[in-house]
Amino acid sequence: MKADLHIHSNFSNDGKSTVEEIIEAAVEKGLGCIAITDHNSFEAYGLAKDNGKVIVIPGIEVSSKEGHILAYGIDRDIPRGMTIKETIDAIHEAGGVAFAAHPYRWWSGLGEENVLCSDFDGVEAKNGRSTSSGNKKAGALAARVGKPVSAGSDAHTPPCIGEGIVELPDDISTWQDALNAVMEGKAKPSSKNRGVGSTVKYGTKSIVEWIFRGFKKM
Repeated sequence: MKADLHIHSNFSNDGKSTVEEIIEAAVEKGLGCIAITDHNSFEAYGLAKDNGKVIVIPGIEVSSKEGHILAYGIDRDIPRGMTIKETIDAIHEAGGVAFAAHPYRWWSGLGEENVLCSDFDGVEAKNGRSTSSGNKKAGALAARVGKPVSAGSDAHTPPCIGEGIVELPDDISTWQDALNAVMEGKAKPSSKNRGVGSTVKYGTKSIVEWIFRGFKKM
């Protein structure tokens, strides 16, 4: 089963996809499981969970003080703006697991040292919007800390869904099964990589937005 574990809907302030568009795109691309991980918003899960077409893992991408953290399996919203430890603790209290998102993306990643010094449950080893170098380093970092891995497209529009995935066992029937497979190390990550031109364009856009946000993480 193919699963894209990092997708943004229009509940993210930079997302363009409705929940319905995400589900349809996932079906068209042969995905059996997704996680809608909006920036600091848990609203999409309520609309997506009973769609009857694709398994949806409850998730969110939390903006901690130091960078972005993916939460899977949660049962509530997670506040933004806390320290890494506070964010991880809040995710655990909500019944979920905490993964370091795209750790080498310098304007929103946590950075290597923060991942090594924190009690993450896993690391996002592949991201469709990260560079080849960033993805290679993230995979090596996950292996170094000996943690489970996730992967996702980080799609903000429907056409990009499925550009980062994990391969999971085909006998999965619930989101709990899918998340258990990830935590048991059964996820095989792969993704496209962002090219140089699009990296420069995206980086410039992100830096400008970061400045206008008052140097806050998205």
